[in-house]
Amino acid sequence: MSKLIILRGNSGSGKTTAAKALQEKFGPNTMLLSHDMVRMQILYVWSREGLEKSLPLMRELLEYGRLHSAVTILEGILPAVDYLPLFETARAGFGQNIFAYYYDLPFEETLRRHQTKPNRDEFGEEDMRRWWREKDYLPNIPETVLSPDISLHDAVERIYSDVTGS
Repeated sequence: MSKLIILRGNSGSGKTTAAKALQEKFGPNTMLLSHDMVRMQILYVWSREGLEKSLPLMRELLEYGRLHSAVTILEGILPAVDYLPLFETARAGFGQNIFAYYYDLPFEETLRRHQTKPNRDEFGEEDMRRWWREKDYLPNIPETVLSPDISLHDAVERIYSDVTGS
């Protein structure tokens, strides 16, 4: 049965980097669903319009991943309340095969990490503060908290081990 990995957290927490590393580690037949890519590159929408247009497509892509991929990785800020229908779709389709992780980092750490990214000049502290959601845990899917001290390597190894059971 197909498995779902959910990586959530605030901007600059490391979700996208971890998701890409996991896709590489799992190898072929691993679908990576990046909310930013769907919203900003495929649909070219932002704000409320981004939510309204991306939610139905994200649900369809999640179902596609369930039917056609061994592992689907869903990553993004994905505010819990706004994307509750997406997470309900995940629960209905993947059942117990969901491995959810939330990067719970202080704002200052996300800002520091953002400064190391190639897109650091595309947005800054003011935007990150506006998008910030403190401890935005999912109400319907248990999430493992990833703390600021976990390295990228250790996060990827932990998630891989959780998913494969090894």
